Amino acid sequence: YALSISMTTRTPRVGEENGREYFFVDTATFEEKIKENKVIEYAKYCDNYYGTPREYVEDQLAKGKDVILEIEIQGALKVKEMFPDTILVFIMPPNAAELKRRLVSRGTETPEVIEQRMNRAVEEARHMEKYDYIVINDDLDTCVEELHGIVNVVHKEAIRNKEKIKEMKKGLEEFSKGE
Repeated sequence: YALSISMTTRTPRVGEENGREYFFVDTATFEEKIKENKVIEYAKYCDNYYGTPREYVEDQLAKGKDVILEIEIQGALKVKEMFPDTILVFIMPPNAAELKRRLVSRGTETPEVIEQRMNRAVEEARHMEKYDYIVINDDLDTCVEELHGIVNVVHKEAIRNKEKIKEMKKGLEEFSKGE
């Protein structure tokens, strides 16, 4: 797997490093990347841009890796529209109270930002059915195991194995002809 690193216009939180958690850029730079088609998807979330750099994702796919995009719903639906074979997994806390508790306990957000994020969660909840899978993030190890299981199952879908199917059919045809 490769976890995509998003680009954002928000300021780094304490301990975050450019190029590790996010690529931190100013608004003008972000908007230039949009014009140059250098982001796969982007959205404004709580007054900041967030987006997925195209080059990084394409490089990882070329290496044969599954790329995980940690993005909000607007971006996810844009990616699904552009790349229909994308699998969308909505990872959520067990309930709304836990979401708020996690936001507050981070100690990195103002009460106003927490309220904005909770309001945004209400909007996102309206579209959860558009995702292919739902995973509850109550225990990190279980969440990772479930996500890995989904990816493994998706890799086994017939539609994603056309070349293997073609090879098998060809081999069976040769066998039936006595070759």
